[in-house]
Amino acid sequence: MKAEIIAVGSELLLGQINNTNARYISSGLAEIGIDVHFQTVVGDNPGRLGEVIRIAESRADLLIFTGGLGPTKDDLTKETIAHHAGRRLVHDEAALRSIEGWFKRMGRPMTENNRKQALVLDGAVVLENRHGMAPGMLAASGGVHYLLMPGPPKEMEPMFTEQAKPLLAQIAGEDGRIVSRVLRFYGIGEAELEERLMDLLDNQTNPTLAPLASDGEVTIRMTAKTESREEAVVLLDRAETEIRKLAGEYIYGHDDETLVSKAASLLIENRLTISAAESLTAGLFMAELAEQPGISAALAGGVVTYTAEAKTAQLGIPAEFLKEHGVVSEETAAAMASSVLAKFSTDVGVGLTGAAGPDPHDGEPGGTVWVAIARRGGSMETRKLLLSGMRNTNRIRAVKSALHILIRMIG
Repeated sequence: MKAEIIAVGSELLLGQINNTNARYISSGLAEIGIDVHFQTVVGDNPGRLGEVIRIAESRADLLIFTGGLGPTKDDLTKETIAHHAGRRLVHDEAALRSIEGWFKRMGRPMTENNRKQALVLDGAVVLENRHGMAPGMLAASGGVHYLLMPGPPKEMEPMFTEQAKPLLAQIAGEDGRIVSRVLRFYGIGEAELEERLMDLLDNQTNPTLAPLASDGEVTIRMTAKTESREEAVVLLDRAETEIRKLAGEYIYGHDDETLVSKAASLLIENRLTISAAESLTAGLFMAELAEQPGISAALAGGVVTYTAEAKTAQLGIPAEFLKEHGVVSEETAAAMASSVLAKFSTDVGVGLTGAAGPDPHDGEPGGTVWVAIARRGGSMETRKLLLSGMRNTNRIRAVKSALHILIRMIG
């Protein structure tokens, strides 16, 4: 089965929002063996959308649309498809009741144009919108399947994962026979990882291996196709064992795990508390941790000490010490980690200091970062980073490096 993803919305063409939906859908389709050969973006224009549909039908048998299902006049996706396929639009009563109920709960009057959101293609399988108003739908005509979903990711993503994806797997005839697993790496570049795994990549058959680099990390998606899930798991386990022999020291997690979710879960599972003293990251390390559910059991607090004076006033690091070693130094990062650990009486203390860039700071070039992590009992680990990204990229990578050290130290 070949798919084409069609994102509808002039705001996408104008660069006002990013098309994250296409990436999300493509990843999900790969897991059930449906290939995406083309992705298209078209504005809110029925003529151009009709032209896109005709072209897409010549090269795909599954057309997936996101956007254009709302109540306003420029929301014309289902109207255009209905005209193209010769199908009526009918009100879905369940969707209409859900929309009316939302306005009632909010205490707001419902304008007549909101009824339009409950229109669906006659005969389509209706996908409930559990996080918004306009329902999705899956319909077939002339050997082509049309999947329509709302544009906002908070509505589209759960609808696709929970409802559309299982239906598409049944249609594609691959349900239960394609299993994927993602290995997540940190501390190694894509080129070096590929070099280590060259023999596996050159000789891959089943499972297939697909490396992908993103923002300082590398992932490898392993995909196995078999008659049963159990057989696929055996193949994936075997492939992971081989990968771990070659680059296992850089693997920190699987599938949807991230550095921050892994670090948070390790802290919580091991009943460890943590605090942080941040300079160049200005609270970003603690903010990342704070997004994780249950982190209040581990995150005690911290301080942002952006200036030398703040490091002295808030952490008690003597001005003479900072003058002797410099604020961008291993000694200062270690002093920050030790001081915040003592100040908040935690099991782990983190110190982050550096020159975010692009200009030098305290005699050190932009991108120079020191990370220190202290443990109760006196152990300390430090790491120097020489980063070359933009200012905020360097701050994010400093946080990721601190999380990675923390993962290795605890786990």
